[in-house]
Order: sequence, then C-alpha cells, then structure tokens
Amino acid sequence: MAELKNDRYLRALLKQSVDRTPVWVMRQAGRYLPEYREVRQKAGDFMTLCSTPELACEVTLQPLRRYDLDAAIIFSDILTVPDAMGLGLYFVSGEGPKFKNTIQSAADIRNLTVPDMEDSLGYVMDAIRLTRREIDGKVPLIGFSGSPWTLACYMVEGGSSKDFAKVKGMMFDAPEQMHALLNVLADSVTAYLNAQINAGAQAIMLFDTWGGSLSPDNYRQFSLAYMEKIVAGLQRHADGRDVPVTLFTKGGGQWLEWMAETGVNAVGLDWTTDIANARQRVGDKVALQGNMDPCVLYASGDRVEQEVASILAAYGKGTGHVFNLGHGIHPSVDPENMRRLVDAVHQHSAQYHQD
Repeated sequence: MAELKNDRYLRALLKQSVDRTPVWVMRQAGRYLPEYREVRQKAGDFMTLCSTPELACEVTLQPLRRYDLDAAIIFSDILTVPDAMGLGLYFVSGEGPKFKNTIQSAADIRNLTVPDMEDSLGYVMDAIRLTRREIDGKVPLIGFSGSPWTLACYMVEGGSSKDFAKVKGMMFDAPEQMHALLNVLADSVTAYLNAQINAGAQAIMLFDTWGGSLSPDNYRQFSLAYMEKIVAGLQRHADGRDVPVTLFTKGGGQWLEWMAETGVNAVGLDWTTDIANARQRVGDKVALQGNMDPCVLYASGDRVEQEVASILAAYGKGTGHVFNLGHGIHPSVDPENMRRLVDAVHQHSAQYHQD
C-alpha cells in the first residue's frame, strides 16, 4: 500500500499534534453531489451501488476530487450486516430501508448466525481494497458499521420508525430475547469491522444512530454494553499504525463520560451538545468529532464560515478535534457551501495548533 501522505485525521484521533484541525463530513459521498447522482442512476438501485466495488470506490473518491478533505469513508450502508444475515434488505424511494424478513420471536433470533465476511460481505472488503489502491495514500480510509442496538431497531421494526414500538416492546417485555439478538449482532459487527481493517480500513466509525432513543439505564444495558464489547474485540493495529475507533451516538450528549470509558479513541458529538462543555467533561480521555448542525449548510457561505470559526474557537487550542457535522450532510445543500466549510476549517484552525 502507498505511504500515507496526510495522516492529520489519524493523528488528531490519537491526540497527537497536528498543524490544523482535520475535517471530513458524514455522508460526504452522497446525493448533494451531481457526480454521485450520475453514478447512482447508472447503478440502477442503491444496493447495486453499494455491492459493486468499482462503483462504491468511485463515489467514495468523488468528494476528495472536489474538496481538501482529510479522510475518506468507504461508501456502504449500515444495514449490510442484517442483509448478510438473511433479512433481505431493499430500499423504497421516499421511505428508506426495508427488510423482507423481520425479527419477531426467539426462534427468529436462534436462526441468526454470524455471516462469513469474505463470502456474504466480500463486496465491502473488495471496495475497501480497491479504494485503498486508488486513493494512493492521499488520505486515510474509514471503515464503519451500525451499532447492535441500531441494527436491531431496523431488524425488528422492518424499517425506520418514529416510536420504536416493536423493538422497545421486545426490550421491555422479553429482555433475554433482546440480549440474545444484540449478542449475535455484536459478534457479527466485531467480525465485520475486523474484516474491514484487514482489507485496509485505517480507522473505524461505530454509528449508534438510535441509541439516543433510550433512557439512560436502557442505553447502558442495551446499546453501550454491546459497543464496549465490540471495541474490546477490535484489531487496533494494522499497516504499522494504530487503528483509531470513534463512537457516535446521535442524541447521546448526556452520556459522553460513559462513552469515553468504552476504550474508543474518540467520541462523536451531534449539534445539541456544546463542544467546549464536552471537552471539559471528557478531558484528555478521548478526542472529539463534530459538531456543526448540518442545516447551517443551507445558509450563506459567510454564515457557514462564521459557524466553523465559532466551533473551532469553542474547542480551543490543542489537538484532539476532528471537525465534522453533527450528522449526515443533507441531500439538497449547495456543494459550494461544503467547499466553504472545508476551506474555513483549514484556514481558521491553524491558529489553535501553534506552539
């Protein structure tokens, strides 16, 4: 593999010195880019785009051609693991992901097994290997997975949900079933992420999209405990480098201290958490990623730059900050505002990294 030319992102996650704050954006390869929409149309459907390594590689690299980003994230979907477990993932326009088969009983859970990663999910590993070759050491490549609780939400509900009635009903009424489901998912996610690392992923993101829907006690029992199990099982060194791990619970700002104790290198923040307060709370325990409201990108370019400067100032001097949005970029934003964001981070952050 080519030598890494820009390791700013990895160094910040490991709280090592950097010359400026690194930046990447969740869903940076996506529908806001006209070149993505062109490839998506060529693919025909979203799953074909995800499962064709050449196409997944192409859209992973697209934002790097436009913007001076400090990391790429492999183009895939958080629901590839349940799909590989036999649930039959498909996408409905305007409604999002759906499963042909859902988890409704103890028998359904007993039938689940950890997928063979190079067999059922080999297309993800092939996309990572291809992207590492094509990226040629320009920036590091991030691998990722959904958290067990988040995957369970989709698997029990059959798709997205406003109230999580079915999955929470199982959690409250049959907690032993829920723990059995989360256990097999934790084992699967651990194997999946380790396969991504072996294929060439240089950092790992764990997306706990729906952890914030839980009460504090249930978050600890049914989400955090299984993410901690995954982190403990990850390969943390490859290619002669540490492989940093970031945990992001959307809506989880009240639990930063707990997340920081899981063994991760960094914790992601959404925009509802003040980054200065977050840094004070976690101290030197972990790096922080975040946390601009994605809707700022609907404002003027000057306002985007102003918000970037404000967040950088709130974090303050020193390393350990990866600039990002507090969630994924929205499909209808102006790509030029993304450029303003990236350039503003690099322009305004250098002052916080001078000795």
